[in-house]
Amino acid sequence: MGLKAFSRSALSVSSAALAIWAFSASSIFALRATADESAVQVRTADPIKRGLSRAEFPRTVKITDSVYGYEDFHSAGMTTVTLFVIGTDGVLIADGQGSPAATQKLLDAIAKVTPKPVKWYVVGSDHGDHTAGNSVLPKDITYVVTKASKAQMKLDAPAMTSDTETINVGGIEVQAIYAGRAHTGGDLLVYLPKQKILFMSEVYLNRVFPAMRSTYPTEWVTVIDRALKMDVDRFIPGHGFIEEAKVSREELVEYQKALRAVITEVNRLHKLGLSADEAAKQANWGPYKEWFLAEQQGPIAVRKVYEEIEGKLK
Repeated sequence: MGLKAFSRSALSVSSAALAIWAFSASSIFALRATADESAVQVRTADPIKRGLSRAEFPRTVKITDSVYGYEDFHSAGMTTVTLFVIGTDGVLIADGQGSPAATQKLLDAIAKVTPKPVKWYVVGSDHGDHTAGNSVLPKDITYVVTKASKAQMKLDAPAMTSDTETINVGGIEVQAIYAGRAHTGGDLLVYLPKQKILFMSEVYLNRVFPAMRSTYPTEWVTVIDRALKMDVDRFIPGHGFIEEAKVSREELVEYQKALRAVITEVNRLHKLGLSADEAAKQANWGPYKEWFLAEQQGPIAVRKVYEEIEGKLK
């Protein structure tokens, strides 16, 4: 074979090899893109739409080596979230679960992570779906609770004397912060400044339609403003799913938008002179009508915002 013929042959083989490599590479990239698209998490509080089964719950979610979330099913179908913090000499719980059996499962889950005793309990929300199982907690547990929640729960424990109480959980600083009335009159945020984690209890209901049975609608928006201005990387909700850091902030912002949208829509209906019942039938929740419990919670939200507009909130 002559030199020219050899060169042409080599060039042809090289071109073919390059074409095969390019095709393979593009196929790999396409597969990766498809995999990435399929890995995008659906943003919803509905476990089924999120691709989960009831058999996967309750579950413990590791946030750091010493901070964990715990998700279990609420009777309404979404999750109720507990935060627990493990220090050198004990464990702090922020919010419990909705029955003695459910809270015992929580304690059993903590015991699988650490043998250390549960010593502190922060009342993020005084509602029964977070506190009805408290009878199984250790009898000597220390409660951190606002005056409003203490009264609501008829709790035999001292209330906070300021808006912030700092707990030393065996070398880990935890702050219980009363940032104002929101979902209830006594909501507490639980802040870990070093870890930049904020457990928000029912101040943040991830992709759950704003539940307003005992709320202060406009003040709730303000409390979220305060939370968003804090030095926080990861926001943990009281219902819905625990998200990764970036998504957790995006979803909290979206939740605040939902609150504002509900308040704006109800104000519009009130100005039309409609009764609360008529307004509930005509309310246009926009994209939030697809959120979890919207059909159930929408009419409740209308009545509560009407109370606020008419100066009837207690």
